[in-house]
Amino acid sequence: MGELLTIKEASEWATKHICKNVTPANISYLIQYGRIKKIGDNGTTQIAKQDLINYYKSYNGQREVSWKDQLGNDLNWALSFDQYKEAETTKHVHRLHPYKGKFIPQLVEYFLDSHIDNFKAETYFQKGDTVLDPFSGSGTTMVQACELGMNAIGIDVSVFNALVGNCKVAKYDLIDIQGEINRISKSLKRFLADSHTIEFEAKLLQELYEFNSKYFPVPDYKYRLRQGEINEAKYGSEKEQEFLSVYNELVKEYNIKLRQDKIDTFLDKWYSQHIREEIELVFNEIKKIENTDTKKIISVILSRTIRSCRATTHADLATLVEPITTTYYCAKHGKMCKPLFSILKWWETYSKDTVKRLVQFNRLRTQTFQICLTGDSRTIDILTELKKKNPAFAEIAEKQKIKGIFSSPPYVGLIDYHEQHAYAYDLFGFERKDDLEIGPLFRGQGKEAKQSYIQGISDVLNNCKKVLADNYDIFLVANDKYNMYPTIAENAEMKIVNQFKRPVLNRTEKDKGAYSEVIFHLKSK
Repeated sequence: MGELLTIKEASEWATKHICKNVTPANISYLIQYGRIKKIGDNGTTQIAKQDLINYYKSYNGQREVSWKDQLGNDLNWALSFDQYKEAETTKHVHRLHPYKGKFIPQLVEYFLDSHIDNFKAETYFQKGDTVLDPFSGSGTTMVQACELGMNAIGIDVSVFNALVGNCKVAKYDLIDIQGEINRISKSLKRFLADSHTIEFEAKLLQELYEFNSKYFPVPDYKYRLRQGEINEAKYGSEKEQEFLSVYNELVKEYNIKLRQDKIDTFLDKWYSQHIREEIELVFNEIKKIENTDTKKIISVILSRTIRSCRATTHADLATLVEPITTTYYCAKHGKMCKPLFSILKWWETYSKDTVKRLVQFNRLRTQTFQICLTGDSRTIDILTELKKKNPAFAEIAEKQKIKGIFSSPPYVGLIDYHEQHAYAYDLFGFERKDDLEIGPLFRGQGKEAKQSYIQGISDVLNNCKKVLADNYDIFLVANDKYNMYPTIAENAEMKIVNQFKRPVLNRTEKDKGAYSEVIFHLKSK
């Protein structure tokens, strides 16, 4: 078995081993999820040092060597930002709302800030400059520009994306926000007090706890899974059926209505009847808010909440498969899990988290302008629309010109950007403009889709050029596996002056393979 370490000793050893802070909580996570074996009873928990060595074998350069073998020696590992924990790559307002396909703030900061290194030989932007993001998405570029003392204009065809981006950079009356959250929470709790939902869920949780403790003990079950001692699919299915009778009896006893009477809309299909009623209650309370900025940010809290309350398994939360209304074996957590029957827990969690993040960002933000315009970046008259929203900002942008672009265009045939927030479009009644998306998933990756994509990105660059300074710098983050960007640059009468190829780490639990993207640096011909 070799040398044994306590959790504290293991965290200290791992921190030195991978040159990255590893807390006792990180080690406990590895034990809980069966990554390393627990030795001893509670209170005297130890682990084998060799298990840690085996787990961390991808660090200290071995993963870098492996990925370069697969992706090429031109891979710039400095741009992996592997030294940052998730809490740092999702800092403050960057995690106000989930969003597929966004880049991490450190990548934006690397190209916008004033540092130079072996790879970034010069600076491209200065404090006081204005940067443009014609594919604003969740607003990452705007937020980082605000941190760095720069103005920023975002553009997005999705009205929901624009709402989220603008909420991240808005200035708030935090006392008013907290007061409205408290008022709505009280109303929600009154509603719940008149139902059987709380009693039902408490009883269900107790039954699940006893069942899981017996058949899926932590951490032994997950460790045995990883050792191949258990056929997970067979065992999980058997226990799923075994618990179903307990669940059905409770549903009947507490008269819980699992489905709505119709499935015409996203909100009809993916939410239980009771959760739908709670959503409508909170939404109606939000309509009563007088302060417009407060109303918008609390609407984002509700959207974030209901995203987490869809009737789906934990494993399928990001990519919905089929609505689920029963308890189920959860491969992600290695035990029996349940669908949600109330939004209260997530509403309270996200309300608290949002206020905390707004406070954190307030300490870092600068007195600069940031705004996301809703529109098609191929055709929008940027300065005209900016004048309507913020004349003072428009005057600056027109006078000193926009210094450049930092953006991540959509990847061809990868994401349907409106569909990923279908619940919000349904709830808020926003107009969807799916047909204006460039390179959406529903159009695929065929020849016609690629040609349309090239034309779309080229049109965006040609439109944005009208407001850029003469000596502009454009940085586009893309996984150009079809080699389309040389043609795009040519169509926009630009030249690619540099390419920064970076590894993309820790994308999803399901996909840990070697993957890279390129940051194309474009300038005028």
